[in-house]
Amino acid sequence: MEIVIITSVVLGILILHRPVAFLFHQLYLKQQYKSFISKETFYHSIVSRHIKYYNRLGLEEQRKFLFRTHLFKKSKHFHYIEVEESETMPILISAVAVELTFGLDKFMFNYFNDIFVLRDDYHYGMYSRPFMGHVDQSGIYLSWDNFMKGINGQTPNCNVGLHEMGHALAYVNFITQTEEDKYFKKEFLNFSKVARPIFTAMQQGEKNILGDYAGTNYHEFWAVSVELFFENPVFFKHELPELYEAMCRVLNQDPLNFVNGKTTIMLRSSSQMAGEIKRKKIA
Repeated sequence: MEIVIITSVVLGILILHRPVAFLFHQLYLKQQYKSFISKETFYHSIVSRHIKYYNRLGLEEQRKFLFRTHLFKKSKHFHYIEVEESETMPILISAVAVELTFGLDKFMFNYFNDIFVLRDDYHYGMYSRPFMGHVDQSGIYLSWDNFMKGINGQTPNCNVGLHEMGHALAYVNFITQTEEDKYFKKEFLNFSKVARPIFTAMQQGEKNILGDYAGTNYHEFWAVSVELFFENPVFFKHELPELYEAMCRVLNQDPLNFVNGKTTIMLRSSSQMAGEIKRKKIA
């Protein structure tokens, strides 16, 4: 009898877990949306000043972008190392993560609770060369000086924020598997069918627009491809059209094709997050 009762309780928990979790998620989104509305104008003033991608979106998509930025920012602990903290830092870092994942359902990188912001180049582990950023099990690391140069276009084809967020996206999908986006993982297989031969050729000495660093390993090939995809899509599409198309598909967006203020290419039902609240346009 006790076994029957225990089994029934366990089954009940399993059956009810998903709807209960969904309900709590809905309530959380509503609460956060109220908080976001009071900060929306401030977010807009910061993001519009630095993120060109954002400025090409329509008003409804801009609000979706800013709300995702708010949710991402609220979910992280930002640590500042030898750099003076400012209120723009976590907003811009969150916005870059949202830019990368704007065509995907999963965008929170839930495995990573901590983001470390350093002043400039730094040394990590036993490596002799300085780092501009890196991702490991302890968090996402970014050098602020290089981050700002990237988003302000001072380093052509190089954006350390997008590069490290590219690593983080792969990390949560393939290494920790803590925030798997089924669409992204499925399309990444198709991406690799195009990308692997190019990467192999690079390791054998072939040169292309991605540069030598992309040939270091496949992780770096992916992260550099992310940078170029957003930073110089015209050049990317012209030089490596098949790889560019594969990037469009795996990220479900095309930076060269903003239709009605939307960049998602709609290969699937929309990239709306579960329970995302229908929102009015920015006045």
